[in-house]
Amino acid sequence: MVEPRAAGQADAHTIWTLLRWVSWAEWRHHALRQATAVLAVLLGVALAFSVHLINASALSEFGAAVRSVNGEADLRLQAAHGALDESLYPQVARHPQVARVSPVIALQTQARDRQGRPQALKLIGQDSLVAAPLAPALLPQLATEVEGIDAMAVFSPSSVLLNAAARRLLGVAPGELLTVLAPTPSGITETSLRVVGGVSAGGEPLAVMDLAGAQDHFGLLGKLTRLDVQLVAGASAQDVVRSLQLPAGVVAEEPDEASQRLSNMSRAYRVNLTVLALVALFTGAFLVFSILSLSVAKRLPQLALLGVLGLSARERLRLVLAESAVVGLLGAVLGLALGTALAALALRLLAGDLGGGYFPGITPRLQWSPVAALVYGALGVAAAVAGGWLPARAAQGIAPAQALKGLGDVGAGRSVTWLGPMLLVLGAALALLPPVDGVPLWAYISVACILMGGIACVPAVVQALLGRWPAPQQATWLLALERARRMRHTATIAMAGVVASLSLSVALTVMVASFRESVTTWLDVVLPADLYARAATTGGGDTLHLPRALLGQIAQLPGVARVAGVRVGKLTLDAQQAPLALIARELGDPARSLPLVGELLPPRAGAVGIFVSEAVVDLYDGRPGQTLMLPLRAGQPPVAAFVRGVWRDYARQQGAIVIDEADYQRLTGDTDVNDLAMWLTPGARVDAVQTAVRGLASRQGLDGALLEFAEPGQIRQTTLRIFDRSFAVTYWLQAVAIGIGLFGTAASFSAQVLARRKEFGLLSHLGFTRRQVLAIVAGEGAAFTSVGALLGLALGVAVSVVLVVVVNPQSFHWTMDLLLPWARLAALCASVMLAGTLTAWAAARAAVGRDAVLAVKEDW
Repeated sequence: MVEPRAAGQADAHTIWTLLRWVSWAEWRHHALRQATAVLAVLLGVALAFSVHLINASALSEFGAAVRSVNGEADLRLQAAHGALDESLYPQVARHPQVARVSPVIALQTQARDRQGRPQALKLIGQDSLVAAPLAPALLPQLATEVEGIDAMAVFSPSSVLLNAAARRLLGVAPGELLTVLAPTPSGITETSLRVVGGVSAGGEPLAVMDLAGAQDHFGLLGKLTRLDVQLVAGASAQDVVRSLQLPAGVVAEEPDEASQRLSNMSRAYRVNLTVLALVALFTGAFLVFSILSLSVAKRLPQLALLGVLGLSARERLRLVLAESAVVGLLGAVLGLALGTALAALALRLLAGDLGGGYFPGITPRLQWSPVAALVYGALGVAAAVAGGWLPARAAQGIAPAQALKGLGDVGAGRSVTWLGPMLLVLGAALALLPPVDGVPLWAYISVACILMGGIACVPAVVQALLGRWPAPQQATWLLALERARRMRHTATIAMAGVVASLSLSVALTVMVASFRESVTTWLDVVLPADLYARAATTGGGDTLHLPRALLGQIAQLPGVARVAGVRVGKLTLDAQQAPLALIARELGDPARSLPLVGELLPPRAGAVGIFVSEAVVDLYDGRPGQTLMLPLRAGQPPVAAFVRGVWRDYARQQGAIVIDEADYQRLTGDTDVNDLAMWLTPGARVDAVQTAVRGLASRQGLDGALLEFAEPGQIRQTTLRIFDRSFAVTYWLQAVAIGIGLFGTAASFSAQVLARRKEFGLLSHLGFTRRQVLAIVAGEGAAFTSVGALLGLALGVAVSVVLVVVVNPQSFHWTMDLLLPWARLAALCASVMLAGTLTAWAAARAAVGRDAVLAVKEDW
């Protein structure tokens, strides 16, 4: 005899057997939707994890390269601007708490490879006997097997050692001569150094030579770049610096601060790139929400039957959440595998540079992190569970008895009308908060609140827009419009992913277009001349330069109306920050020669006037009217400089200061220049002027072939090409987000039309043709996607304001003008509307046919 079960209880074996049977019966229609959700999570995790691996690998490799070159010193002393006087060396070496001091010359120059092409080369001059314990990676490895190279070759002033990267780049073997560019009193010339061996240091191409030889060849007699200091055991770096009483303009820093500065400077780029990669995961959460919401609605009778058999409301909640967790776990595991493969491929092809240009000259190896894998895998599972939370609550809240009678409607009447507006207001408020440790954290949360608030407003927007649409006379379109009006809550489920992805794509499109237009306008202001020339492109402006006397001679050449010189150097105001760019040039009328932002203050009598970039305002509080102390010469007191205005600079994230060249020359004694700007007479030929300048330079003892010329159009084209490369990853991430959103639309419409087979069968019995039924579904898709596109456009513009006005200034310390590319935005919205309409039509084709007609018999 079987004992009766208590009300509300069910045998677990019976429940799970029925559940497996139900799942198998639904498999054909359910598998595709679940696979789409898995794909969304997979892509989101893969993109985010690959970006993390690429940046982490590049940053780690760069840090290791910096440490191998800088060595194991406890302290580094260098000039805030220019070079150190070597008289500081004995003063530091005699300190009782200093164990060892290594004098170093470090500069950036160029060398010619086997084909005669100039290549960037970092050069280190050191005393190998002193430096070896501090920098083992720079220990000479002499090629004594080559004739003429012995143990004393390293001390020859014309000997040089190359690391592996330099040997590969230049193709020079031990015993051969290497041609290197070096400055002379008259400009730049070529000098020959003999390769006598190598060093084990990694990173960018590097050459190492004797300190005295470096001073002699590069015009630095009596000068040093830095002093690497090793302290006795137990000594405090701060106490040693304090007791040394260093001259003004000498900066003390710990060796790891160089890597930390680069990490801080590149952090904003890395964080923004990671957030963009997580956009796909964010969109995937909405896709999981759409699929599980429709899945719960479609399986309402089965869930109700399980409830009658004893499956409690909490168990139904757990059932749907478990389903979403499985989706997230499967997508996360596959995403981690795909992300690892993408990162390995990107490191091989892009060498760790995703367009930001922060890690030049290194080829990092993939450094896989299990902790990061767990974090990003957990993010994938969390996104899927978050997407399944509301459908799970809906499954928990059904009334089983009413649902079995067809009276239940999951989610009906449960919309919270105040939630959307509240999230929008909260998002606007969060956008006003300052960054957290240099990261616009509140701005990112603001974007999320705006997106979720806008999606929560979908039903109200559908009602507001479609409710005012005039009723069509044709029955097919009237039926499509009325159903779209009355099923507006379904629009939230169907359009959540599309609205999220489209709004983010619109926002990124606006941001990139605004930035590009601002850069173009900025170039028009900063490139007023007809022709530009520079000594050589080395990346370090203090090494190779031109004598000022050359300017007057160029001005006398036929075709040259005027010539101006620019001196670019580095200036350290804070050892914790990357060095600023110090630019000395003719200013004339600053309102016309600089892209000023805000007010321009008049000169202050007796004070040196300077103009600072927007980054200086954020990093050093250098606002107009403030006074900044500039350490222009080591050993002399800093100069008080009055900030007259702020200018927009998109080339230097770390900040830049512009000073009039007359003030700079008077304060520093440096009269050389890096760049030349030439205004030509009407009708002058650019190639003729270039030939004349090269000839003049050669007659003055300067190799004219070393001069590089560029017209403003070429510089603009190169700059914009670099800009487009920097945002190439953004475009790909946009495409992925849009693709995931459209996948969600396809899955949602497929589920809806499959669930409406009875409705389509009834319409067929009422005389509607197959073409008319397809038109009804396509009309509904057009109505929903049109509203979704309009809402996505509005949300995207709102998010773009946050990105342009808040995120970019807080991340990169520059501002831009908001530009709305309406033609591109219209094309984007139109493509989404067309894709949504075609998706609905294609989904309806699978459900309209004989099965739809026969499905009506289920109610007879």
